[in-house]
Amino acid sequence: MTHISEDELNDLRATLEAERDSLDEELATHGKKIDNKWQGDSESKGEEADPSDAADNIEELVTNVPLVSELDKRHKEIDAALERMDKGTFGVCSVCKEPIDIDRLEANAAAKTCVAHA
Repeated sequence: MTHISEDELNDLRATLEAERDSLDEELATHGKKIDNKWQGDSESKGEEADPSDAADNIEELVTNVPLVSELDKRHKEIDAALERMDKGTFGVCSVCKEPIDIDRLEANAAAKTCVAHA
């Protein structure tokens, strides 16, 4: 991790933590957490009296399920990057073990590989 200065590391950590907070809000808006895993959700619960409302809820689920899946995937990538920071392995390609360029980390602070192995 010597190729990343303390200031750069602190900035990257702040970026990751801010993105994680934003993802938490989006996940809470579009999904629900069951057994520590996020799933897409719709606003209504139970049976629908109005077929139009039921159709709207199905449409909402069709949108929310893949969205929540992508948001949850990114959330896990961020958690893993923060864990690498704590372990001192952040900024090292998981494939070739070479340092990841700071420009790549600034573009995607959760990157776990160098550009060659992306």
